[in-house]
Amino acid sequence: MKFWLSLVGYQLVWFSAVIGAAHGLTWPGILGLLVYAACQLGAARRFKIDLSLIALAIVMGLLFDSGLIRAGLASYAAAWPSAGMAPAWILSLWGAFSLTFTQSLAYLQTRLWLAAALGAAGGPLAYLGAARGWHVVTFASPSWRALLCLGIGWGLATPALAWFARRHSPTLPPASMPVIRSAS
Repeated sequence: MKFWLSLVGYQLVWFSAVIGAAHGLTWPGILGLLVYAACQLGAARRFKIDLSLIALAIVMGLLFDSGLIRAGLASYAAAWPSAGMAPAWILSLWGAFSLTFTQSLAYLQTRLWLAAALGAAGGPLAYLGAARGWHVVTFASPSWRALLCLGIGWGLATPALAWFARRHSPTLPPASMPVIRSAS
């Protein structure tokens, strides 16, 4: 049940943030994150890990999405607090996404290559959906450059968040090293 609540909760945050931004509003994404985080943290056994994940993801998002803006590859609707920085609504999405690594995406903690592949494909698709469906992200022409950067960035960020969640999770055993046996 936690799996589905985590997955559906994240999607609700995504839609509230994106639809809010489409109407020039930042607060729906922030409120969505706060409600989702309260629910996730209330059910969490180790809420300090989740809080650390949220902080890490927001910093990653601030650096990454602000970098896209400064490189002239993307611009965002509802650009608050500044048009030169990642907007608060997209940082809310980064924070909400990070919470999935201890619930619905916890299986990626031990599958970092899969996390990289899913991030490299899913990140650009999410931005493309927000761009085409709600016009809250605009890519500079040619758009493939921004999508390539998004793929690389999310291909690195997703396994990094999964690794961080595993590294700080007391419930999972450490990753086992392959055993090399002698031929004797």
